[in-house]
Amino acid sequence: MSDICNFHELATLDAAGRAALLKRSETDLSGFLDKVRPIIEAVRTEGDAALVRFARDFDRANLAPDRIKASEAEFDEAFAKVAPEVIESIKFGIANIRAFHEEQAPEPMWLKEIRPGAFAGDRWTPIQSVALYVPRGKGAFPSVTMMTAVPARVAKVPNIAIVTPPTEDGGVDAATLVAARLAGVETVYKCGGAQAVAAVAHGTQTVGKAIKIVGPGSPWLVAAKRLLSDIIDTGLPAGPSEAIIFADGTVNGAVAALDLLIEAEHGPDSSAYLVTHSREVVEQALKALPEHWARMTEQRVAFSKAVLTGKCGGIVLTSSVQESIDFINAYAPEHLEILSTDPFAHLGRITEAAEVLMGPYTPVTIGNFVLGPNAVLPTSRWARTYGPLSVTDFLKRSSIGYVTGAAYPEFAGHARRLARYEGFSSHENAVSEIRDELLKG
Repeated sequence: MSDICNFHELATLDAAGRAALLKRSETDLSGFLDKVRPIIEAVRTEGDAALVRFARDFDRANLAPDRIKASEAEFDEAFAKVAPEVIESIKFGIANIRAFHEEQAPEPMWLKEIRPGAFAGDRWTPIQSVALYVPRGKGAFPSVTMMTAVPARVAKVPNIAIVTPPTEDGGVDAATLVAARLAGVETVYKCGGAQAVAAVAHGTQTVGKAIKIVGPGSPWLVAAKRLLSDIIDTGLPAGPSEAIIFADGTVNGAVAALDLLIEAEHGPDSSAYLVTHSREVVEQALKALPEHWARMTEQRVAFSKAVLTGKCGGIVLTSSVQESIDFINAYAPEHLEILSTDPFAHLGRITEAAEVLMGPYTPVTIGNFVLGPNAVLPTSRWARTYGPLSVTDFLKRSSIGYVTGAAYPEFAGHARRLARYEGFSSHENAVSEIRDELLKG
């Protein structure tokens, strides 16, 4: 139907063809795992020296060992480099993100009287150290800094550090430093990819160890997280960008094409589909794509064309709205736009999407930068079990229990019977007359 964008008519595909549409670029990491292992080992054994070498080899950056950590002067200089209107937009986004996540934060503790004199509940406390990964390979992402740093601060994590690839001159993207400081984070390390995960997992002479790392990245990052998951909590699985634009025919297909390019322009490892039952929308979208590309930079055109003509992108024509929704739920996208004049009519049937942006005035761009909900989202169908990054990703939950002397006998009797049935004698003894005698004395 078109040589500028893949076209898939769902009704004509067999089971294998439909399954192929669900695959992402990071589905098979076998080609990355073997390449990442020596990087991790080098960082573990050599520390800063390995980070300097990999900065040169992978990022083409001239990084000195004493500049791995961004200095206060670099933070100060960043504010002079970033245009005032961009700083204003960063402030606008941070304010909305903070308001959302403050509302999202759970109560520090709750207790319920389960039975008279017996109380149970939960208590939330901050994770003590978290690393925030901010990618830079295909662009600058101060928005990721905002989305990771703000909930970490709302959660009151005491030790927060950003890891991000260095620029060629051994610095850090200026807007990333601005966003970090405005969000309340002053520790930034210049290392990216697999070596960044290894650095915060093992620690180096400069980079402090962290208990957890969050943030999106390339398959190299995802592979390193997988290999180091027994050493550091790697958080929700956030890999290369992906989106579905669901159009029900009530909004011009040219708008669908416009929004299809949002996540497709991130890079050739992204995934992006327009899903619709309307042939008119398909025709409008195909006609509009060249017009939209004419207004984009050469690099972003190349990236988005690679996605839309590659294995993980294009247009999917279904036979009905319900078939579109069924495909969306099977795909479980990171970002989902419902392009409809009545998006709430569809929302109830969509159960598998990490983010749902509704109506023609809520493109992914607004969600990514300034709306407030977190744009660090699970990819590769992990929206089936994970949600967006949240305040609770920076907290840990403890169960709290308190039984009074008056309530104890009833609970002890039931617990003792179950302990005896399961064959645990010490469990049984702990709620027997032995305890009663000891507490009397």
